[in-house]
Amino acid sequence: MMIPKIIPFKTEIIYLTGFLEILLGICLLIPKLSVYSGWILIVFFLLLIPANIYASMKHIDYQKGTFYGNGLAYLWIRIPLQIIFIVWTYLSSIKS
Repeated sequence: MMIPKIIPFKTEIIYLTGFLEILLGICLLIPKLSVYSGWILIVFFLLLIPANIYASMKHIDYQKGTFYGNGLAYLWIRIPLQIIFIVWTYLSSIKS
């Protein structure tokens, strides 16, 4: 529901990004790969911001899978959460 209708292969994109998140999370535990995976995760988190904006504009409710969500109010939680994830990833994998 977060992906616009014009983008093909939505299900495949969801599975691929989920797999990449898990793989990059594991790579954070490997010292030789932690800096690279940290930067990739930061870019990934930044790329999720437009998807969150789209989802809020379409009033998507994730828990129920409907279009009756909180709308733009959702961004008051989601955007700061993305920023926390970015800072947390930077501090734990790149700066250290």
